[in-house]
Amino acid sequence: MEALLWGCLIGGALYAIVFVVFGDGISQAIDGMFEFLSWDGHPWAEPTTIVGGITVFGGAGLLLRQYSSLGALAVIVLALVIAAVVSGALFFLYVRPMKNSENSIAYSLREFTGALAEVITPIPEQGYGEVLVKAGAGYTNQIAASFEGKPIPGGARVVVVEVKEDTLYVSELDLGQIQ
Repeated sequence: MEALLWGCLIGGALYAIVFVVFGDGISQAIDGMFEFLSWDGHPWAEPTTIVGGITVFGGAGLLLRQYSSLGALAVIVLALVIAAVVSGALFFLYVRPMKNSENSIAYSLREFTGALAEVITPIPEQGYGEVLVKAGAGYTNQIAASFEGKPIPGGARVVVVEVKEDTLYVSELDLGQIQ
């Protein structure tokens, strides 16, 4: 039984070390070679969760065997319970939040309606200029035209009134008129 527990502990630790150090290289080297093995099963059945559980099973079993007077069957059952609890915690506290995190920097021009921006290239009465508008965690330059048909100087604060044909129609923001 000790060989099984040591195998689980060492195997899980080696898996973690190999994939932390060499994971990207291995992923590029085998690039889809084992795609046929993919399984769209339960979301908790991620390799991180499963291997984490196996490693905890081995470690908990060794500790229980060494420091308790429990029998072999009780050690295995208790080690399995501990591994299930730790795997569940690993899934809910690490794996699932990482899968749900947003990595996209994509935006839609329609999202800019009502947004504040700054004119970086003056906008003439009947032409186009450029505005700097916040998009997600950064800023983007967009083509802009005057919504009211009035020229807008560079550096002016504007609000996006409308978006059509990939152009932001803006109006100069005049905070002096707000009471």
